[in-house]
Amino acid sequence: MIRLLLAEDQAMVRGALAALLELEGDLEVVGQVGRGDEIVDAVREHRPDVALLDIELPGLDGIAAATQLRAAAPATKVLMLTTFGRPGYLRRAMEAGASGFLVKDGPASDLAAAIRRIVGGERVVDPQLAAAALTAGENPLTPREQDVLRAASDGSTVTAVAQSLHLSEGTVRNYLSSGIGKTGAANRIEAARRADELGWL
Repeated sequence: MIRLLLAEDQAMVRGALAALLELEGDLEVVGQVGRGDEIVDAVREHRPDVALLDIELPGLDGIAAATQLRAAAPATKVLMLTTFGRPGYLRRAMEAGASGFLVKDGPASDLAAAIRRIVGGERVVDPQLAAAALTAGENPLTPREQDVLRAASDGSTVTAVAQSLHLSEGTVRNYLSSGIGKTGAANRIEAARRADELGWL
């Protein structure tokens, strides 16, 4: 029997996923959490073979949780599930030690098969997302450029961004300019949107 932990913030989705997986004769859902900062404790308690992690979770995102799991429970394999097939997410998840990455809109039978393959030592990645990740390349943004674009994504002024990040306005302008250039955008709002769509923020 393959033991599973589910981390998904939407209770209805989590329940439906658990019910579907339990229909498989060799899969058992031993734990469920709705927050990213509950994952490590739940894995220590339930000792699952595979942790299925949503990326966008409150408290701690799934990719950060995968990094923690690699250190805290290296025997537990991680399968990332996401609604958003963003190439940058895939690259970051693999760097965090995930064994698989699937988009949620696939059939349940594919998910069950992926779980079995991961337990068998394989890596499983959504093929369309893998191709997109190769095309998109590595994240060109520095951590500070990411911070500034994230802070400016809601249309905040340079002054407001500078105050929130404790930077000078000139430094913020420089980071915004380089972020706009690296994303090929026309302005900072478009740069933030493009970077977010690619999973770079």
